[in-house]
Formats: sequence, C-alpha cells, structure tokens
Amino acid sequence: MAQGPCRALPAAGAHPIMGAMRELTVAPQPEDPRLTRKVVGLDHEGRRVETAVVMERALTLFLNGREIVTMMTIGDYPDYLAVGYLLNQNMLRADDRILSIDYDEEIETIVVRTERETDFEETLKKKTLTSGCAQGTQFGDLMEKFEEARLDPAAVVKTSWLYALTRKINTLPSLYLAAGAIHGCVLCEEDTPLLYMEDVGRHNAVDKIAGYMHLHGVSPQAKIFYTTGRLTSEMVIKTVGMRIPILISRSGFTALGVDLARRAGLTLIGRAKGKRFLALAGEERMVFDGDPRLVSEEPRHLSRKASRKDDPE
Repeated sequence: MAQGPCRALPAAGAHPIMGAMRELTVAPQPEDPRLTRKVVGLDHEGRRVETAVVMERALTLFLNGREIVTMMTIGDYPDYLAVGYLLNQNMLRADDRILSIDYDEEIETIVVRTERETDFEETLKKKTLTSGCAQGTQFGDLMEKFEEARLDPAAVVKTSWLYALTRKINTLPSLYLAAGAIHGCVLCEEDTPLLYMEDVGRHNAVDKIAGYMHLHGVSPQAKIFYTTGRLTSEMVIKTVGMRIPILISRSGFTALGVDLARRAGLTLIGRAKGKRFLALAGEERMVFDGDPRLVSEEPRHLSRKASRKDDPE
C-alpha cells in the first residue's frame, strides 16, 4: 500500500523474476489499520459492541491517458490490481511492455503506460456484465482468451494437497475472519499457498493475483487457484484466461461455470470444507491419495462468512 501521496510503482522488468516461491510470499494483513476500522453498534440483545469493518476505497484506473474504470477496493496492492484488471479485460497483452505505473493515493488514481499503443476502445464497446459481487466485472470480448487458452494436461491435484490447503487457508489470520464482507483468492502449488489476496469483490482479488503473476513472471503451470467465492462463469473464465488448470472453492457452482470448465478442460472442485469436496469438471486430474477418515470436519466458526473472537457461536 502506498505510504505517500504519490509514487511510481515498478513496471514489468523492474520486478525480479521469481524462481521457486516460498509459502505465503504475499499474505493477508488483518492487523493493518488502513484496511479496517472499528465501529460501535448494538447486537441482537441490545448490547453495545465494537466490531471491525473493512475499508472500501475508490481507485480510478487510467491506461495511456484514457480513463478506464473506477473500482471499489480495500486499497492494498494497487499496481497488481490495475495490471491484472487490464490483462483480464484483454486491454493488455501478455507481451505488452509496461513503461510505468504511477499511483496517487490522494486523488485515488493509478496510471499504467505501455510501449504499444493500445486498442482497448473497441473492447470497451463490447461489454458483458458478469455475476461478480456488486457490479460484477465488465469484459470486452469475453471469450477471446478463454477460447485460446491451453491448460497443462499433465497437472494433477492430490486429495492430500486439497485437504492440507483447505486447512491452511481457512485457519490463516485474514480480513475474511477478522471483519467479513470480503473475498479471498489464493494461488497455490501442491499443498503450499503462495499468494493470498483479499478484496471486497472476488474479481479484484483475482486481478491482484493475475497482476502479480504477470509483473513477477510467475508461471501458471501446475498451479492451483483457490477462492472463497462461488464457482461462476466469471471465475472459470478468468482462471482459464490465466492458464491455471485447477480451480477450488469452499462455495458452490453455477451451471454455466461447470459447462465452461468442462469445455476448457479445467478441473473444478467446489464445496471444499474439511474432508468434503465435489469435483464437477476435469476429474481426470484427481489423485485420491488422502484418506478422508483421517481428516477432521471443519470447525463451525470457520464455516461462516466471518467470525469474531467473542462470538458465542
């Protein structure tokens, strides 16, 4: 997050190219005072209580001098969010050279400049509203990257990794558990969570991971994408566009999401809580090496959208 009113953020080429990533290279920051604030209200018994609520800020994105969109976000990692949004909207190509990324915290703007003159005007004319949180995500040619994507046929997901990932992710300190009203997305490899991004909309959290992967040269091969949100058409299209072969969620599916996952050869696993899960696409990648009898059920307080330490439930 920016510390001053304005700063130039590193563009592609300025970031180091990642080799083997360590566990939780990027982790949630629930103790960061800029991401939540305390408010006082009354509970169902009329008691005065203090609770944390997530901050929500506007961020206006410009590409080469043209205003693209104003996003509502918690405000961390504006460079990853901006680049990931442009990539997932097909306004940037994977081979585009980014010359600069300038973020001004005071006027809540971020400007991405590229070497190639972009042709996103045509993209902006063709908008489809998806089923994301709040206003969803507007795509230009929604299916362009989806149709071109080829997912790693050699990728597998072991059930032992699945059990370990859901346990690690669901018990990590996070804004999701501290304040609720937020979605989380995690890039994983085998049983290791690598990048954990949160935001008020799951599309923002996805875009942050896409931006990080692009700016740091992270390969999608053999990666697993985990989300706290529903497995909708938007989530499937973005995951396939990022060329990640496996998508997991603690939540459920939409029919279109399942159809698109099967069409793309994406492994789609939902309702992943404790020992339970359901795979509805790409089942051939599943390796059943974990014994579900040895896996405990998920604690009740983790099954809710959020929890407070003093919550009697």
